[in-house]
Amino acid sequence: DVQLVESGGGLVQAGGSLTLSCSASGFTSDDYAIGWFRQAPGKGREGVACISRSDNSTYYAHSVRGRFTISSDNAKNTVYLHMNSLKPDDTAVYYCTADPTLRLWLIWDKADLVDHWGQGTQVTVSS
Repeated sequence: DVQLVESGGGLVQAGGSLTLSCSASGFTSDDYAIGWFRQAPGKGREGVACISRSDNSTYYAHSVRGRFTISSDNAKNTVYLHMNSLKPDDTAVYYCTADPTLRLWLIWDKADLVDHWGQGTQVTVSS
């Protein structure tokens, strides 16, 4: 079974940086993308970014483009989300996710179709 375990959340001031990690295991092929959704209080789940295991291609939501960077260390089976220039609007629970068509689910805002989810990690950005 695919397992995703997030770490690295916390409290940071606006303008600061934070890096989330997702330890992924249980994949039987490289035909997957791993990425992040987030959910702010009182709002729906929003796609953030994803990276393909097969070719390391990436996708970013418009709201984080230029501020967040997703990367992968395949040897460690770990995906990172480097978050810079954080804003209070970035406050949310961040979930690591995995799915063969994750890029499409992010683009089409179809969180309910994502196969695998981690338990989530809280990121709070103070103003």
